Amino acid sequence: MPNAKRLLLQILNYTVFMALVWYFSFSPPYVRLTPEESMITLALSHAGKPAHECRRKSQEELAKLPPNMRVLEECPRERSPIKIEVLMNDKYVIDETVDPPGLYKDQGVDIYHSVKVPKGEHMLEIRMNDNVRVEGPTHHYRQAVSLGSAQLLVIQFNNAQNQFVLK
Repeated sequence: MPNAKRLLLQILNYTVFMALVWYFSFSPPYVRLTPEESMITLALSHAGKPAHECRRKSQEELAKLPPNMRVLEECPRERSPIKIEVLMNDKYVIDETVDPPGLYKDQGVDIYHSVKVPKGEHMLEIRMNDNVRVEGPTHHYRQAVSLGSAQLLVIQFNNAQNQFVLK
């Protein structure tokens, strides 16, 4: 008799569990963007400029080194952090500074950031500084954009052409 009781309780448990799964698969409705919203996504992979300049070694320093280690210039591997600002109608939407990863801080950074914005006509401005030795933005982009209902605007950076690309 315990087997019949156990079987009946298992059927009841599975029925309740499946009813909960069925309910939450249809109800409450998930809405990523309302009809009045659009989304801007910043997705880029970029390596900053070297943080420090190369230094030329003196003849005395070179003489102290073994012959196989005599290199005229010493160049640090550390790269500059990437500072990126996205402004919409002169208001900050994204303001982020990312330090380069790696043991020597010598690798490129990957940035992925999404933000909801109202639909309509906007003035989009993107500023990026990838060189710690330069004050202000090293890359700049400004354009009027028209965002429709539930539209996705992707901002990327083309490293070969050194410019921002909107898709």
